[in-house]
Amino acid sequence: MKFNNRNVFISKKAQIGNNVKIGDNTTIYDNVVIEDNVIICNDCIIGEPGNDYYYGEYENPVTTIKSDSLIRSHAIIYSGVELGEGFSCGHRVTIREKSVFGKKCRVGTLSDIQGHVSFGDYCWLHSNVHIGQNSKIGNFVFIYPYVVFTNDPTPPSNICNGPTVGDYSQIAVGSVLLPGTIIGKHCLIGAGSTVGKEIGDYKLVLGSPGKEVKDVRDIVSKETGLSHYPWPYNFERGMPWEGIGYDNWLNKI
Repeated sequence: MKFNNRNVFISKKAQIGNNVKIGDNTTIYDNVVIEDNVIICNDCIIGEPGNDYYYGEYENPVTTIKSDSLIRSHAIIYSGVELGEGFSCGHRVTIREKSVFGKKCRVGTLSDIQGHVSFGDYCWLHSNVHIGQNSKIGNFVFIYPYVVFTNDPTPPSNICNGPTVGDYSQIAVGSVLLPGTIIGKHCLIGAGSTVGKEIGDYKLVLGSPGKEVKDVRDIVSKETGLSHYPWPYNFERGMPWEGIGYDNWLNKI
């Protein structure tokens, strides 16, 4: 992709940092703050206004993209969103209003974040993930393809109660978290599971309905013959403890 400055609109009320690259056919709305060293690829919309914009007086809430972030083509980032340092996303991602991401988060292609969602640091969402409003995700949470977070306990209703997921938990392919579900820390929700209750820390959950099967620390890797969990001791790519080990990183912070 080349940055040709073709058909780019940047509001005079936007703030653009140093060394920011903006692709063709991109729109930057009012009150967008883009920090240094950000790349925004072709055909993106940053600071997309809320619904009230179309029906009367309206002022866009501040939308922030922090430094060293990468927004790939056809992404739509709504107003009031905050993307932390080092954020990156795939193509055709939608992030609705007032969602907040910590640092070094990733959102995969065709994922849909439905707004009013909070993420901690180093959350990785793979492709085709749907996160319902009012969900809360901790730090170092990985969410795999085709996972759905729901939020309406008796549809249709005015209640919006998204799931909560604790630090270091893994939500495997095709799982569904029902409204109000609470997942503890260091859990593994197995592929295709449907979870609708509170799950304690370090639990392996399988099935539909999801049932606690055992402590994840009892899961042995077929490759190494050793316990795989807690996973930070066995995975470091892209993590802040890469090259130094998880315990050493913990001792530094």
